[in-house]
Parts: sequence; structure tokens; C-alpha cells
Amino acid sequence: MSDTLNKTFILDTNVILHDSGCLKNFTAHDIIIPITVIEELDQFKKGGDSLSYHAREFMRALDAISGDLLFNGGVKIGPNKGMVSIRLEQPLHQDMQDHFPAVDKPDHRILNIAYCLSKEDQSRRYVLVSKDVNLRMKAKALGITAEDYETDKIKMDASELYTGVGIIEHIDPSLINQLHAGHEGLKPTDLNPNFTPIANQYFIIRNGTNSCLAMYISCHQRLFKIDPRSAYGIRPRNAEQRFAIHALCNHDIPLVSLSGKAGTGKTLLALAAALEQRALYRQIMVARPIVPLSNKDIGYLPGDIKSKISPYMQPLWDNIAVIQNQFPENSESNVLIESMIESKKVIIEPLAYIRGRSIIKAFVIVDEAQNLTPHEIKTIITRAGEDTKIVFTGDIYQIDHPYLDAQSNGLSYLIEKMRGQSLYAHVNLEKGERSILAQIASDLL
Repeated sequence: MSDTLNKTFILDTNVILHDSGCLKNFTAHDIIIPITVIEELDQFKKGGDSLSYHAREFMRALDAISGDLLFNGGVKIGPNKGMVSIRLEQPLHQDMQDHFPAVDKPDHRILNIAYCLSKEDQSRRYVLVSKDVNLRMKAKALGITAEDYETDKIKMDASELYTGVGIIEHIDPSLINQLHAGHEGLKPTDLNPNFTPIANQYFIIRNGTNSCLAMYISCHQRLFKIDPRSAYGIRPRNAEQRFAIHALCNHDIPLVSLSGKAGTGKTLLALAAALEQRALYRQIMVARPIVPLSNKDIGYLPGDIKSKISPYMQPLWDNIAVIQNQFPENSESNVLIESMIESKKVIIEPLAYIRGRSIIKAFVIVDEAQNLTPHEIKTIITRAGEDTKIVFTGDIYQIDHPYLDAQSNGLSYLIEKMRGQSLYAHVNLEKGERSILAQIASDLL
């Protein structure tokens, strides 16, 4: 947020449900919480999902600093912070009634408070902060400054996000041969005096037809050749998939993220790597967030809870089937997968069911991670116990969450914040391998 004098921020409910610690992120500016927001938070206070968590945490934080002044001028948030106050309902402004016939909506009541304040006090600049782009558009139509909550957004265009893969060309062929032949690797400066790779970054090193795939291991400060390998029968079809399998099967890297468009093999590779390393882990946990379509909760779907969640989990089962179909029906490899599923060594469930569990000695795959908030990503990682590996997969350009985008989603946040850490590796998969038709559709449609 910019540091303009006499600025007051009015918070929408979705900002608080996105980040319960948001009060601390507005520097010395004042904050107003419309009473409608408190009413909406009350609807979320019960439950085990992240929205309920944020609702409870925010109300506890507000209660901890509150007093009678909250309704009469506000109370100081903390040292070098502004004031926070709760604003009660007030009569709908005539302009609101003229422009928005459906005035009895929470969004419009919040908007009405922002509009009335801006009309009553011209000496201050009132800014409505909301994750809802539609509400921001309505505010701007009324001449009210409106902003997205950007504290946990990455500070770059999503197209500039770290890919985990670099290409080094026109290298002396003798150095490439040295990489192929030896186990001592190469110093980055052997390739270029100004070359400064980061931990666990992968490289395609080539000169014409002579090439080598390598990884920079920071503790040795050297580049080492990546040998080709398969995972439970799945063979990589391109360099990025080779890098992905290496990261997924590297026990020294407990946190991995794979990004890329549909058909690049993100989830399939992660599942295959988990099965390949099944002996190292107590359980393989595969999950994805449920983002209901058309703003309808899964409660609208027919059937019991298993029937309701089945459509959301089916893509994961489809990937399991792809791995199984490589082997004859009665083969040991095929039967083993069925046995692991029946014994609950492999579980596929909605993320909400897994989030509260202890994650100890498990291989955890979180699919569609672009639909998670940065806080949800952090919550999952911080629950990881000893000998646990966590893999996030997703496409930052295919977001179904109404309040996230390519810069504010948890997967982009994870990639930007964790890059360069010795316990983390990331690979962006670019080439679609599902079929030529799928690749053309993904590129052109």
C-alpha cells in the first residue's frame, strides 16, 4: 500500500478471509471495519477450513486490542501503526439507491459506508480494499478509490516467474564431455566467470548437437550431470520431465513444485515418483482443493459425501489409471497399486480432509495448487514432519478461485519466496505430452 497522508482503508470481508493478519500490513494508515464485515465473519467462525480459521483469528486479534474506543474514534493497532475502528450501518445514500436497485446486499452496504465517508470528509482519502474485482469496479464507478489487497502478491509479472530451468549455449565441448565423464562436476565459473546459479537449479548445457543436462548443488558449489531415469514405468519425454523426476526422487529435496499447462505431465510424474519411492514413506497422500463451480458449494450436488467429491477427485484417479495401464492387469506392479489403495497406503482425498492431519514420513502431492492462498500453502508446509516430502503441482494461468490471480495465488508465491533454498526445487514444464491434438488446443485455443 502506498504511504499517502490522511489515507483510511475500508476492508472488505474477503480481505480478512484471505489474510487474518491483514491489520498489521497497512503501515501507519487508519483502518475501518464495516459492521457488515463483522456480520459476515460470524457466518464463517465455525468449521475446519482456512476461511473459518481466518475468521476466528481475525476476531481474536481485534478483540485483543479492542475496547469502547473501537466504536468511537478507534484504537491504536500497535507501535507505528494506525487506528482501527468499526463503522456501524448508516442510511443508504441517495446516489446508492439511484445506481444500485438491489441495495440490500452486504457488498452494497460496505460500499455505502465507503461512499458516505468520502462525501462527509473530503480531507481524507478513503480507499476500499477488496479481493472482489466486481466490487472494486462498482466503487470506481462511484468515484471511490478501490484497491486489491496486494501484500502477499509477487512483485513481478507472472511471465517472469522463476522456471527452475536455464539454458547455457555455446559451451566448450570439452567441458560438456567433462560433465558426461566425471563425477566431480564443474564449477559455474568454468562455464562463465559471471555465471551465478542458485540452489537446485537445472540447466540444459549445449553446443550444437553436443549437450548435457545438469543441476547446481549449492553445498558443493558445482554442477553435476543428471542421469536419465524412469519412475514406476513412466519415462520422461523431454528435458523438463527428466528434471522433474530427478527433483521428485531426490530425498535431499523435501519440497518440490511443478508448474505448467494442462498435459505437461505434472501430476502423473508426481504420482509415479511417489509410487517409485513407496518404501521410503509411510503413506502417499494425494489431495486437491475443491473449488465449486458457479459459486455453488458441493452441498448442492446430489448423493452422499463420497458422491459429491468424486467429480473433483476423478482426475487424480485417471492419472493412477494411466500408470496402472502400462502393466498387464495381473502383473505385480498393477496389483501392488490396488493393494496400496485398499490398505490406505495411497489415499486420494480433498485437501480439506488432509489439512488437519499429522504429516509424518509421507509423500504428499497437492494438485491444483494455484487455487490455494499463500497462507494455505504455508499451513500445509509447516505441518510437514520428519522424512516428509511435499509436492505442489498446478498451472498459475488456470485459476478457478474467485479472489486469486496469477500473482496472488499460493503456487506463484511459493515459487518466488522459496527459490534458492537448498531444500526446494522447482521445474516449469512447457511441452505438452498428452497428445499432439491436446498440445495444439492448449497453444491456440
